[in-house]
Amino acid sequence: MDEFDIETVAEYDLDEPVLIEGLPGVGHIGKLAAEHLLEECESELVRRVYSEYFPPQVSVADEGVELACLEFHAVTPDEGNELLVLTGDHQAQDTVGHYRLTETVLDVAESAGVSRLFALGGVPTGELVDDHDVIGAVTSGDLVEDLEEVGVEFREDEPAGGIVGVSGLVLGLGDRRGLDAACLMGETSGYLVDPKSAQAVLSVLQEALGFSVGFESLEDRAEEMEEVVRQIQELEGSGGGGGMSAPSDDNLRYIG
Repeated sequence: MDEFDIETVAEYDLDEPVLIEGLPGVGHIGKLAAEHLLEECESELVRRVYSEYFPPQVSVADEGVELACLEFHAVTPDEGNELLVLTGDHQAQDTVGHYRLTETVLDVAESAGVSRLFALGGVPTGELVDDHDVIGAVTSGDLVEDLEEVGVEFREDEPAGGIVGVSGLVLGLGDRRGLDAACLMGETSGYLVDPKSAQAVLSVLQEALGFSVGFESLEDRAEEMEEVVRQIQELEGSGGGGGMSAPSDDNLRYIG
């Protein structure tokens, strides 16, 4: 295994595609949004990226096993920009790996003609939220007005501590390559998978890029998570019966 091994699954030809990055993170928001986009639009798996920086594991399926990897899908919505969507179950395990993985992602993107990209993720609030605002970060102030028009909020010094992992680095390293880059982050509690926040992010993205998708399956998953939240609240209100309690602000985590 080389440091990175890029497998060509299919040839493709996209017209000035926009890169959409949706990897695991807070609330699994980016991953949920990107995978829903693939489900709703015509898409084709075109590249896999394997790396020694990923966890040493395989996923098991009916047809066999799959070594840890990232996947690029060519997506052609009914309207709006053509897309190159990055998904996967893993990020790199260390700092060096994050940088080198992101450079590899950007190499693949630029070879496809990408000049603009969106990273999708979440901002933890530490508490359950009913209204999922979408917070933005951009590489250029020229992008702010367009995103504000579709409902993205820009808040000084948020997210606190910056944006970590591939979602942050595609902005920083993409900017050094002259790419226009933005990160769309849905507000979320930080300790539950959050389909509702993923829907909020994807709603903004489709407005920004001019395509349209349905949200029925995400709404179904959101209802399931609301039932989980209700059970947590009931347990918390009864003193944590059964030994289960809601996570505290000092113990934020996501499930997934």
